[in-house]
Amino acid sequence: MNTLPTDYSHAQLVDALMSQYHSFIADGFEEDLELTVPEYKSYLEGLTHSQLIEETDCDDEVLFLSDFMYAWT
Repeated sequence: MNTLPTDYSHAQLVDALMSQYHSFIADGFEEDLELTVPEYKSYLEGLTHSQLIEETDCDDEVLFLSDFMYAWT
């Protein structure tokens, strides 16, 4: 199912991206991350809706935004 960018709010996208970030930390990749959790959240909150969607690395061929949101919310 292809999802339009307007189907998710700014806050929902931030929450999903934060869940993914926490997962990276839980999986032991904390040393590979450039930002702390508070820094990353602040970074995300400063992005536009379109930039948040870009941050998910979703596309219309392999990873749909709806799949990303399902996995991380």
